[in-house]
Amino acid sequence: MKTIQKLLAFVGLLSLCALFIYAIQEAPTDENFEKKLINDYNVYALQIPSNLDFAGEPMPLKDPDILERMDKELLVNTYWQSNGLLMFKRAKKYFPIIEPILAKNGIPDDFKYLAVIESGLTNAVSPAGARGVWQIMPATARENGLEVNDNVDERYHLEKSTEVACKYLLKSKQELGSWTLAAAAYNAGNGGVSRYLREQNVNDYYDLLLGEETGRYIFRIVALKEILSNPAKYGFNFREKDLYTNIPTYEVNVDTEITDFTKFAEEHGINYKILKIHNPWLREPKLNNKSRKNYTIEIPEKGYYN
Repeated sequence: MKTIQKLLAFVGLLSLCALFIYAIQEAPTDENFEKKLINDYNVYALQIPSNLDFAGEPMPLKDPDILERMDKELLVNTYWQSNGLLMFKRAKKYFPIIEPILAKNGIPDDFKYLAVIESGLTNAVSPAGARGVWQIMPATARENGLEVNDNVDERYHLEKSTEVACKYLLKSKQELGSWTLAAAAYNAGNGGVSRYLREQNVNDYYDLLLGEETGRYIFRIVALKEILSNPAKYGFNFREKDLYTNIPTYEVNVDTEITDFTKFAEEHGINYKILKIHNPWLREPKLNNKSRKNYTIEIPEKGYYN
């Protein structure tokens, strides 16, 4: 009996020593840290869906060139994880504003992803002079009724700029014949796309040889559409409460000059920073308004910033 007890004690001691040695070996050290890091982080090739489309117009993925270009954009946007997660967060905030305006104007819902690749759903500023979520140039804005000057720039007004984008896209669709070409024209212009089609004697975006930016344009849109529509499939994990949401506002109509927006904001229970967050189209700390135009200023409801 004593012999069995000694044997069991010896086996237990050996097991304990083995666990101790294994623990030491598995602890991160300068020698094994890089190997552990590589083993703990994996990058996978992506399975490209066989039926991708833009605005109901199929992408010809049987063409090996199209397949490779689509693969590239899916990989780039899937593994740019921080940017991707921000797109999910912002989409929850801004898509509910954009979607009904697209629908009202007869624009396919997929065009909301065009706004994503244009600006990342921010009030971006391009070197060429485009501004806002839809990246509208000054001339295009003015031609479509937006006010653009140092005092007021309605390209930063999401609802109004979305309306202008819709007008442009409807005109492009009418001239070019497909939503895919209309989307490409948002980047290269109607004249530019028409010239490419004529010079290369084709009638489809996917048959065109284009420059880097316009050549990637539709593929980037479709990649963001696919990823934002299938977060778990592409490894994005979040809770509903992690996403950004819109703060409810009420409207204040103004048809006179405002000499000091700081005082105006304080009169409505907020500060100047909050006023500008909700009205980024107001470009100066005052509103000139010599013409007595009627402006609608959004004021957040009470309780959201206190």
